[in-house]
Amino acid sequence: MHPREQTIFALSSGRPPTAIAIVRVSGSQAGHIVATLVGKTPQPRMATRATLHDRSGETLDDAVALWFPAPASATGEDVAEFHIHGGRAVLAALLNALGGFENTRAAEPGEFTRRAFENGKLDLTEAEGLDDLIHADTEQQRRQALRQLQGLLGDKARSWRQQIIEAAALIEAGIDFSDEGDVPEELMAPALAKIATLRDEIDETLAASARSERLREGLVVAIAGAPNVGKSTLMNTLARREVAIVSPHAGTTRDVIEVQLDLDGYPVTVIDTAGIRDTDDPVEQEGVRRAKARAADADLVLWLTDREHDHQAAAMPAASALWIVRNKIDLERGKGGFSACDFVEANRWPNSGSAALKADRSTHVGRQFSISAAQGQGVQALVAEVADFARTYFGGDEHALIGRQRHRELLRNTTEMLHRSISAADHGEELAAEELRIAAQYLGQLLGRVDVEDLLDVIFREFCVGK
Repeated sequence: MHPREQTIFALSSGRPPTAIAIVRVSGSQAGHIVATLVGKTPQPRMATRATLHDRSGETLDDAVALWFPAPASATGEDVAEFHIHGGRAVLAALLNALGGFENTRAAEPGEFTRRAFENGKLDLTEAEGLDDLIHADTEQQRRQALRQLQGLLGDKARSWRQQIIEAAALIEAGIDFSDEGDVPEELMAPALAKIATLRDEIDETLAASARSERLREGLVVAIAGAPNVGKSTLMNTLARREVAIVSPHAGTTRDVIEVQLDLDGYPVTVIDTAGIRDTDDPVEQEGVRRAKARAADADLVLWLTDREHDHQAAAMPAASALWIVRNKIDLERGKGGFSACDFVEANRWPNSGSAALKADRSTHVGRQFSISAAQGQGVQALVAEVADFARTYFGGDEHALIGRQRHRELLRNTTEMLHRSISAADHGEELAAEELRIAAQYLGQLLGRVDVEDLLDVIFREFCVGK
């Protein structure tokens, strides 16, 4: 029997020991299995308390069984679920019993969801949303994944694809009736109008979603600056634990240290980098090289400085967004230090108009802050601004539909084909119709219905076992 025709089973809840463990079975043998273990077939979709026995009559557990006949099940196949006590021995005994049935085997990662996809219960965007929901760490990730799972992008894509097919039908009808005088023109005009409207709608979706697919990985914020300006101290303050070594000796941090934060529901990875300076130490040189590379790739760079290092503006890395953070304000202006809102004089503070920064147009200096990483002054205000930056960066739109780079690329390809179809109309209806056929194919790939077999293996392999 082909592996896809075999009945599969897996633990679909957390690792034991737990109060309750859920074991799911899907496939043609599921009905026979549940009847054998329970002693009868439970009423469909009704929880049934039962004493489970294996085929030799050995008692396995006092459990709850559920029976979902096809096609009204999660996978579209016959499905049985066993809710058992979550001890390791109980689970091992049930799994061993299930493995003894003919043409039944343990499920591979993502196999339940893949069968649901193949049986039309989910499109590929919904399956990806399910995976993202399982792995969501923050509130914004959860909301975006839930929109995917609810099929909002898939519904849009199906509607767009249908409109493309309708427009193509009009054009092809014009080709078929090309001998009927003005009929082609009457058909071409409404087709082109439909295509233009559809192209604009997809472009608006792309624009509204901004960088929403990046929400899965999160915003990357690099803390950079000269040695001993307080980078590691700020890192520990943000993480609320000691993740980096703090030392008065220059060159303590020699590699990149990362910590994941949840800022107002947005995932943020903060990177503590080695102090940027000239050094003869080959190990520290490598740390500086890595620091510059990570800062250049970061979405936001916090350039830490203090009174002693104000003159090092020229060492700032090239970055798409860079904020200057003046640290150690508690050590300045006497015992009281600066307030969180105070800045030093313009001729002492590197700003966006300085010669050093004008020399590198790729660096955009935005906000300026004064903090004391050691005492916590001004840190909360800085964190709030980073969270606001993340909200703006990701679009901050509750209705963003795009969850993965794959979605964005396919939608961009679709709009390109729509644009080319409009342009091709002047050179022949056949060319316009062909571009529409390709546009519809891109949307088919988005939904997972056209030329995606290799992609499916990659996507479902990333799922956990039991899903």
